[in-house]
Amino acid sequence: MSSPSLLARFANRFDAPDLRVAPTSSLSAGVIRVEVLAGLTVALALVPEAVAFAFVAKVDPLVGLYAAFIVGLVTALIGGRPGMISGATGALAVVMVSLVTQFPEGVGVQYLFLTVVLMGIIQIFVGIMRWGKFIRLVPHPVMLGFVNGLAIVIGKAQLDFFRTADGAWMTGMELVLVLALVALTMAVIWGLPKLTNAIPAPLAGIAVTAVVVLVFGLPVPNVGDLASISGGLPQFALPDVPLNLETLRIIAPYALILAAIGLIESLLTLNLVGEITGQRGGASQECIAQGAANTVTGFFGGMGGCAMIGQSMINVKSGGRTRISGLAAALFLLLFILVASPLIEQIPLAALVGVMFMVVIGTFAWNSIRILFRVPKIDAAVIILVTAVTVRFDLAIAVVVGVIVSALAYAWQNATRIHARAHSTPEGAKVYAVQGPLFFGSATGFVELFDPANDPSLVIVDFADSRVADQSALQAIEAVAAKYEAAGKQIQLRHLTRDCHRLLTKAGHLIVDSDDDPDYAVAANYGVRTGILGGH
Repeated sequence: MSSPSLLARFANRFDAPDLRVAPTSSLSAGVIRVEVLAGLTVALALVPEAVAFAFVAKVDPLVGLYAAFIVGLVTALIGGRPGMISGATGALAVVMVSLVTQFPEGVGVQYLFLTVVLMGIIQIFVGIMRWGKFIRLVPHPVMLGFVNGLAIVIGKAQLDFFRTADGAWMTGMELVLVLALVALTMAVIWGLPKLTNAIPAPLAGIAVTAVVVLVFGLPVPNVGDLASISGGLPQFALPDVPLNLETLRIIAPYALILAAIGLIESLLTLNLVGEITGQRGGASQECIAQGAANTVTGFFGGMGGCAMIGQSMINVKSGGRTRISGLAAALFLLLFILVASPLIEQIPLAALVGVMFMVVIGTFAWNSIRILFRVPKIDAAVIILVTAVTVRFDLAIAVVVGVIVSALAYAWQNATRIHARAHSTPEGAKVYAVQGPLFFGSATGFVELFDPANDPSLVIVDFADSRVADQSALQAIEAVAAKYEAAGKQIQLRHLTRDCHRLLTKAGHLIVDSDDDPDYAVAANYGVRTGILGGH
């Protein structure tokens, strides 16, 4: 991506010097303190998210909390990008609910556990095959739409906390009070970095708001109003479902979808976090880490998960740069479950909503609104499309749609570039100097460039300024040669590679070799060898 990156601008917007890339090789006491406090901040923000996503998936809140702990712990230890935070996510929960609700209460969650195990195995396989590298094919407009859509989704999720216990929207003084506390939290997060970096701003915002609520006894919703987060250690258990082909038939489609969504969201988050930390690579390692985390989670009663961009941004904004912050977040979360639940349940939801609203402000690529009128129309359309699909459906569908639209637009633009400059030689031959790439999209246009009926007896087709890309291109050359031969006219093909000479079955003998012939491989190589072109 271009510099300065989206996340670098996010860091600068809040004047947070602790977001500057710092060496992670030397772990001083100060660095460890910042990392641990960043982890504590993340853990506090994870609690309501995990509980809320568990409700979405129609499972017990502890199932979501265990997933946040285990997935966060494993990915913190072996993930592809230090500083990333993983846990239970809404993108996966909305898929899980349709599986869980197929069965009676208590049965569906067991099928979910086995599905999460299979999901993890698929993700490990993807990592071993090193398919994570294909995330680099996601165009920049898709990335902009991704962060914008995700920011809107995160913001929308916070609106549910402005509802009362019976589901109605807050009104009157209750609404005013909650909004005031949200504003207080946001003000602390915005202003504290201007004074000191001793404490992560989000943690300070949560603490200040919590103290205000407790001192004045303000009647506002808190974490405990969602559900009790008290529990024991997660216990190993095999999913209580029949291990047969019928079970595999039920869970396999869900496992594939969950694996795809989880990897797409994780790899996109990996790229975004990498822009701040100045790190590259790690895609395959992240796939394996996500797979290992989900496999373990399924055996320990968790709903599975993936990278969380909101919590990752909180961690980065709080100064988290190493694996210590992610490890601390997971351990603090476990501590909340085991012994500190009465204290954590007193934290006002308004404080956590304020933190997430600041994440929304920082995540949204505000610059994309301005560049909509400066970039090519198709790129602007892709940004808007991916944003809308992310909000309406989910991230995986949005990214796939964005990549397909971008690829089709690129193919069409290149298809329209094919043309030929024609001139005649003193000997009376007609030369077609082909320009532009010759591939499946431009093959038809290439054939239409020629006029076998009215051309002279000798025609020369010069490919010096073109490139033969695939089997469709080879077939188009064959078709043109066949038309001239059928008309009883001679055609010569110049500046084609020896690879083309070997792959063209009928027109290969028409190629005129010269010292300045290009040298590149044709993508159709395999297709010709297997008989697609009728070759040997």
